[in-house]
Amino acid sequence: MAAEIVINARAAARPELGGVERWARELSARLPALRPDRYRVARPPAALAHRAGHAWEQGLLPAQARRAKALLNPANLAPVAFPRNVIVIHDAAALRNPAWYSSLYAAWQARVLPAVARRALHVVTVSEFSRREIVDLLGVPVERVSVVPGGVGPSFTPEARTAAERERPYVLCVASATARKNLAALGPAAAALGAEGVDVVVAGGGRPQFAAETGLDGLTLLGHVDDADLPGLYAGARAFVLPSLHEGFGLTAIEAMACGTPVVATRAGALPETTGGAARLVEPDPESIRDGLLSVVTDDRERARLRAAGLQRARAFTWERTVRELDALLSVAAP
Repeated sequence: MAAEIVINARAAARPELGGVERWARELSARLPALRPDRYRVARPPAALAHRAGHAWEQGLLPAQARRAKALLNPANLAPVAFPRNVIVIHDAAALRNPAWYSSLYAAWQARVLPAVARRALHVVTVSEFSRREIVDLLGVPVERVSVVPGGVGPSFTPEARTAAERERPYVLCVASATARKNLAALGPAAAALGAEGVDVVVAGGGRPQFAAETGLDGLTLLGHVDDADLPGLYAGARAFVLPSLHEGFGLTAIEAMACGTPVVATRAGALPETTGGAARLVEPDPESIRDGLLSVVTDDRERARLRAAGLQRARAFTWERTVRELDALLSVAAP
């Protein structure tokens, strides 16, 4: 029988839409389905998914995994004292710019992240950009960091439909109202697009560990959107925008592409690498974002070009590919 690997599903218990939660959910479902004899999921109660869950992750989880060959941690953190971690670190943004986060979270990341990364059996990350950042900021040897990109599920398709049609055309952003996501930079775009009869709509739940962003007047904030409704929200948009100041991958841009929605993204972090020439790239300042969005929303030919390029790009990213590559990597890191 193959060696057991326990999956830390703390992030899978959260309701948010973010990339780490998506990773945790997909791996917790797909790896045991791929090899039931090898993978077991350890999931805390929902009340322990956020800050209160540190005690579970650092204290109770190692006991649950004590007989496992490895503990797979898909959401940036892992129990420091556990000797057989494999950790997925999506980015090192909390070390790059602590001001984007709450002071408590930034201090915790600065202390714990380098420790778990250096002691881990292996570190997995989601882009070459993040790999370089992890090597530079966490001091992990490059040969101990592997890149495995995330994927897009089959529900993300141009045929997806929203639960309720919106009255006016809209541009969509899927992101929490946090400083790193730079949503305030969408203000000038919202004003200019509003004059064209187009709304700027933002979907995303709260994030207690992040520094909140202000100055979001003019944006339509939906808050948390259920997973079942998200693909249709993408598919119904005239364009998708990701105005971030830093991204380790930018999974929402690929989800939008899979839904046939033209993407405008900043040249921040891994976004040029992730979008692979299939998005309109702009600088992360309000004027550049406004001009880029206007040029896409008002140009049918450019929207058609970006739609076709995005659909082609998104085909390269599937969760089936992700779990196969990760399972193969774990066969070497935790034989």
